[in-house]
Amino acid sequence: MDRSAAWELLCEYTKNENLRRHALAVEACLRAYAKKFGEDDEVWGVVGILHDFDYEIYPNPPDHPLKGSEILKSKGFPEDLRRAILGHAEYTGVPRDTRLAKALFASDELAGFITACSLVRPDKIMTLEAKSVRKRMKDKAFARSVSREDITKGAEELGVSLDEHIAFSIEAMRGIAAQLGLDSAQSAAPVSP
Repeated sequence: MDRSAAWELLCEYTKNENLRRHALAVEACLRAYAKKFGEDDEVWGVVGILHDFDYEIYPNPPDHPLKGSEILKSKGFPEDLRRAILGHAEYTGVPRDTRLAKALFASDELAGFITACSLVRPDKIMTLEAKSVRKRMKDKAFARSVSREDITKGAEELGVSLDEHIAFSIEAMRGIAAQLGLDSAQSAAPVSP
């Protein structure tokens, strides 16, 4: 499945613009990590786009991501990529035994948290730094649905320091700030691939 087909599938199942932006943010992080690790950034990007494609219609565990995996299987999506997506949800019990699976788990919660941190800043993501994200992580009331434990565990599993992971992810997301609605120079535009 190429990026265009992945985006089309995401849009078929996901109407919420914020969920689409989240998919783009995770895609950006995964593509950056793929390049860093010498992996196929197209494949990793597709996984980023599709990791939560079923969430809007199946938001409750264990339906998400299990139902989505069944849909992807019916479309011929490779098992190793489906396993990476299944592994991003702890409750599936699917081990994160590939670098892709670890990168997806590490990027998912953090991308959402970076977005939340950016939205409360006048310049959004443009000057956001890792230390500001770390400070916000200590405030349990801020973006309370984001698991700080998963963010920390993700960096650990990926084998990078938390500060390095945060800074790397901010930079990846900054590269598509306008698409994410995080560019201080403009208001959020409709989501497009």
